[in-house]
Amino acid sequence: MSPLGILRRHRVAALLGAALIISPVVVSFAQNTNGIAKIVATTQTPLPGISAPNGSFAPVVAATKPAVVTVTTIMKAQPEAMNEGAPFQDNSPFDDYFRQFFGDQGMPMPRTPPQQQAPRTEALGSGFIVGADGTIVTNNHVVDGASSIKVTLDDGTELPAKVVGSDAKNDLAVLKIKASKPLPTVKWGDSDRLMTGDQVLAIGNPFGIGTTVSAGIVSARGRDLHSGPFDDFIQIDAPINHGNSGGPLVDVNGNVIGINTAIYSPNGGSVGVGFAIPSDQAQKVVAKLEKGGSIQYGYLGVDIQPVTPDVASAMGLDHPGGALVSQVNDGSPAALAGVETGDVITGFAGQDVKDPKDLSRAVADVAPGTRESLDVWRKGKAMKISVDVGRNSDDAKTASTGGSGAPGAEQGSGAPALGLGLMDITPDIRQQMNLADNERGAVVARVNPDKAAAAAGIQPGDIIVAVNQVPVKSAKQVTQAVAQAGKSGRKSVLLLVERGGSQIYVAVPFANG
Repeated sequence: MSPLGILRRHRVAALLGAALIISPVVVSFAQNTNGIAKIVATTQTPLPGISAPNGSFAPVVAATKPAVVTVTTIMKAQPEAMNEGAPFQDNSPFDDYFRQFFGDQGMPMPRTPPQQQAPRTEALGSGFIVGADGTIVTNNHVVDGASSIKVTLDDGTELPAKVVGSDAKNDLAVLKIKASKPLPTVKWGDSDRLMTGDQVLAIGNPFGIGTTVSAGIVSARGRDLHSGPFDDFIQIDAPINHGNSGGPLVDVNGNVIGINTAIYSPNGGSVGVGFAIPSDQAQKVVAKLEKGGSIQYGYLGVDIQPVTPDVASAMGLDHPGGALVSQVNDGSPAALAGVETGDVITGFAGQDVKDPKDLSRAVADVAPGTRESLDVWRKGKAMKISVDVGRNSDDAKTASTGGSGAPGAEQGSGAPALGLGLMDITPDIRQQMNLADNERGAVVARVNPDKAAAAAGIQPGDIIVAVNQVPVKSAKQVTQAVAQAGKSGRKSVLLLVERGGSQIYVAVPFANG
């Protein structure tokens, strides 16, 4: 099963601060010879495969733990949280993702239960000191929306803190406290050198019980939780729970190689699948936040999708790769530069683009106003396009995936090789589907569930607006274009489909027809 499929079946919880309700400790009881119950102490068997230098991580913990802090925030209660039975409120950058796939039942664990009489809520998270002057790094979702912030040092000292800068897209924040003496710090490590199987320690304050250390290994690299353009998480099996958010993930040398941020969990607790932001990514963001307080991201204004083997075959490409432009936003930097629907972007600013994620990250990293070059494959030819990168606002995205299907239509002329029933856009259909006067193409009236089009994701109500990058105006033109593609010897045909106001390319293989 794909990672996305698994995520749809279970919950992924962002590690938010204060889960203040702690489960009771479970102990074993036994009868002594007098029949009196006694507590039997048990020891936990070490996890197989985990070893420490000289048999102990104590030297690493002694060097790093003093620089780990607890972050306590006071939040103004939301009106919804004042109503009995209202859903738990949360400010995590993963909110939209959770609601899309799980609804409120799949939301991250709450900071505190909603209380009708509570004028405010309190949340706990973790952080770590990177500057002896009191510079602290944590997650943005730990402090987002806070009216006041307090930091508790390892020795118990409590100090007020202020936000120097924050960035929701990377889920990072920088805090500052004033201390009477230089504070202990930790050093950044090199996350790029991490390998699957390397030992790591996660440090933080889970459930508010106090600073805790857990050990594990790097389980995987480059995990994408679909929470933003910068998803490149380190997956670990070191147990982390609510309250660990913002705490450091350190290597056996005591260097910070990640920031604990999220867990994958079917029950809200740790099941050994945690995620941390890589230090090489975090360190750059932190440096920018310290200087300017916020980060401006670049923007192209295109909807993009992967170039799969079927798409590559339909377009006559030698191999899959790059980012296929399914739609260009009107007035966007890409539109002004001459980018067209159907272009495959293979490079940006001198960097290869292997997939849409590469392009999203590369563009977002460029300062708005910068002029960069795009390497584009268009209708069998390679070309370069210069583009003035724009500024990315909250509602401007480099890539999107489109919306839900439109209403169905009655069966019309067919395209049996693909398993589609098509019909023209008549005045009645245009009115029923609320289509623009200039809308052209063929409406998908039915899809044979046993044929290739259904397997490729074509849905009733879709509008086919182009076949192999050639615009079509009727069901007959679609049928003819598909037939011509089959005669050309290609293994698949490329359909440009409009769905819910967005466009997406779908490659339908002939072999499965």
